[in-house]
Amino acid sequence: MRATPLLLAFALVAAAPADEIQLSGQPQQGALLRGTAPPGTTALRLDGKPIPLGEGGAFLVGFDRDAPPKAELVAERSGGTSIRLLTVAPRAWDIERVDTPLRQGIPNEEFQRVRAAELARIAAARATPVTSDGWRQQFAWPARGRISGVFGSQRIYQGEPGSYHSGVDIAAGAGATVTAPADGVVVLAGPPVFSLEGNLVIVSHGMGLDSAFLHLATVAVKEGQRVRQGDPIGTVGATGRATGPHLHWSMKWQNARIDPQPLAGPMPAATIPPKE
Repeated sequence: MRATPLLLAFALVAAAPADEIQLSGQPQQGALLRGTAPPGTTALRLDGKPIPLGEGGAFLVGFDRDAPPKAELVAERSGGTSIRLLTVAPRAWDIERVDTPLRQGIPNEEFQRVRAAELARIAAARATPVTSDGWRQQFAWPARGRISGVFGSQRIYQGEPGSYHSGVDIAAGAGATVTAPADGVVVLAGPPVFSLEGNLVIVSHGMGLDSAFLHLATVAVKEGQRVRQGDPIGTVGATGRATGPHLHWSMKWQNARIDPQPLAGPMPAATIPPKE
């Protein structure tokens, strides 16, 4: 039977000798993989960009929602260089084509000024150096409920693409508790309320991986606070630009947008509170 590109990519990863770069998982768009660099590795790079190394040469590598089909991992070693060529499989995103024009809002100068400051604060928070082993854990859902929005979904307006959905939405009900999906350090916590994200909390799990929780009704943590998996960080709300109460959970590894859903696994059975 002829192997598909995805199966072939996985076979190549699984068959890597012990003295080469090891990866666990399938390289595909929106995926986060754990790996181990070969003994004696002094530096590791993905397409020329440095990747931090943990104890025993452990590392993370992530692929953006729109990652190109090829990637190169290079481990610089005391005894030479190990190179791993990866085939990044495409994902079948949920695309909706709409026969209406894309509406481009024209923000006023005051909004542009406020938004620029907000984006700068978010970028600075994500760049904060953090020591945490949360990235090593099996991630848990930060809230339970119906998944009302999936990562990567996008609308195409008369051939013009709108912004894709950068996380997963959980309709957990207004006031439901939001908990940390893994250990980490809070690098951003409101107030003030952000214009689009509302009450926003960002938790860094170490190794360049972070989780963002949007539209919270209340925030239960402070910047610099260490949290353990399952600790409360806030409650579900509809602050910022939201059409109703829900939790938007997004993840980034360095600058790559990551799909949280495969990391958390199937949603546990949940009872969604009735609407009042």
